[in-house]
Amino acid sequence: MAFVQKHLIVHGYVQGVGYRGSMAQAAEVLGVHGWVRNRRNGTVEALAVGDAPAVDALVDWARRGPPEARVERVEVVEMTEPAQAAAGFMQRETL
Repeated sequence: MAFVQKHLIVHGYVQGVGYRGSMAQAAEVLGVHGWVRNRRNGTVEALAVGDAPAVDALVDWARRGPPEARVERVEVVEMTEPAQAAAGFMQRETL
């Protein structure tokens, strides 16, 4: 399986609705490593690292989000530089 790294910026009503925690749970189930955090501009930013099918499944989840979220769009950039992602998937502080 191919190993990929994708950087996501999620736009819409995605803060204060459990988005980060729900994404972390989805990532753990899928075996994806990385992190998620709120941004001061109202978006949610994430880094997903793992097998391509698992990361793609997390990107698909990000386009829906938890039930309370209203995702407008997700910017996805596949990264070629090695990312710094610890084992597991963590919620980071707002940037």
